[in-house]
Amino acid sequence: MYQKVVIVGYLGTDPEMRFTPSGVPVTSFRVAVNRRWTSGDGQLQEKTTWFRVTAWRKLAEQCNQYLSKGRLVLVEGDVDVSAWLDSEGNPRATLELTARNVRFLGGRHTEGVSGSPSEVAEPSGDFLDDDVPF
Repeated sequence: MYQKVVIVGYLGTDPEMRFTPSGVPVTSFRVAVNRRWTSGDGQLQEKTTWFRVTAWRKLAEQCNQYLSKGRLVLVEGDVDVSAWLDSEGNPRATLELTARNVRFLGGRHTEGVSGSPSEVAEPSGDFLDDDVPF
């Protein structure tokens, strides 16, 4: 069986890099993916889905070095869902993506003159991780 997920969205937090006990770098960050559509009654609808992304080894180092909150990225990888009960007994869930490919699509998300999102021109990058620990 094979699974591959591709998301495009904005980083909601700066990346956080840490190391496993054996010294392997791991970087985590959150990505917001927005979906917009028009409902049957003509109303504009919007939904934001948050993904927790984890990158390993060289890809972790590159993400930690080049990504920052607000940056537009494409992330390709394997998805997993975690569910639990919070401290008040409410069901909670999160989507977790183990990155295999991260493409830096543009600069930081900024507000344009009209109030709509625009991109600050910055060089793009494409990084692959052929060494994800699975």
